[in-house]
Amino acid sequence: MARGLFTRTVTVVSLTVTLSAVASRYSYCRYFYPIFEAARILACSPLSEHWCHTDAAKMSTCKDPKENLHNKARTSPYPGSKIERAKVPNDKVDWLVDWKDYSPVEYTAHSVLAGPTWADPEIGAKNFSPKFNEKDGQVERKSQNGLYVVENDRPRNPVGRTGIVGRGLLGRWGPNHAADPVITRWKRNGSGNKVTHPVSGKNILQFIAIKRKDCGEWAIPGGMVDPGEKLSAALKREFSEEALNALQKTEAEKEEMEKQLNRLFSQDHFVVYKGYVDDPRNTDNAWMETEAVNYHDESGEVMDNLHLEAGDDAGKVKWIDISEKLKLYASHVDFIRLVAEKRRAHWNETDLDCPDQSLN
Repeated sequence: MARGLFTRTVTVVSLTVTLSAVASRYSYCRYFYPIFEAARILACSPLSEHWCHTDAAKMSTCKDPKENLHNKARTSPYPGSKIERAKVPNDKVDWLVDWKDYSPVEYTAHSVLAGPTWADPEIGAKNFSPKFNEKDGQVERKSQNGLYVVENDRPRNPVGRTGIVGRGLLGRWGPNHAADPVITRWKRNGSGNKVTHPVSGKNILQFIAIKRKDCGEWAIPGGMVDPGEKLSAALKREFSEEALNALQKTEAEKEEMEKQLNRLFSQDHFVVYKGYVDDPRNTDNAWMETEAVNYHDESGEVMDNLHLEAGDDAGKVKWIDISEKLKLYASHVDFIRLVAEKRRAHWNETDLDCPDQSLN
């Protein structure tokens, strides 16, 4: 009991530190990004309120705090299946809320149980003793949101209940780490001048989006970080595979592409977000975390030398204008909004809920 309490306390402290950094930049924001909201509620729950940072507490005034809590991680049917999750109401998501009748569905996809190289064995399997909350050989089992609870030998989703136990479509028990490169440029007219929105008066930003083959939704090109792989390498690899079809290129084409990619990925960039993602594949024991990084081609010249071609998990790829009308996979629209605000680009036709945050 004492050990469990200590783990929970450390988790709350870590989440609060992470949130306080976000809050200090958006303390007057009336809109609270869904990807952060569930973590804020965990950090500021009644059983841990004395750990809640002042700025995190300020964000409790944001609009409708329960509305966006852990939304996509509770949707049914589970992706790629007919499995219906146990229904989890908003007020029962938090693990700190006692719910003795909670009866989640057990589900791990056959593709995961088949034992591919990217997936863990089942808990209890011979010679499988995962080291949660730390680097386990080449596999990163640490969460970007701090320590998570391990209960009955299974890691527990740090944000809350999802209605499913097991791993679903995810390969790793606990955090499954991804990298999401957000590639942007300014929209320009035939004369090469930046295009401004007629209502907001702000320049229109574009980003490269791919249409996922698995669900048909538009998304940021990205994917899983391989064991032992550096984030920078994963960002470049995923972009080249999904947006440039690098896997089907000749060696000569790959060499030329690599030169242009090195130019692109040495451009002005910043970390948009890193941490837990509200993803439809999440379960009580496996969840997605990502680091989204924006690489901006200010002149547009670098991307002019790279031909977009969908590959790997992408069915289509194209430049898309950024605005509040975007409908994207998982929490990707939240990442895009953050980029628009940082770049002082157009987002909607009225004043943004949050003040512009210029690049430092």
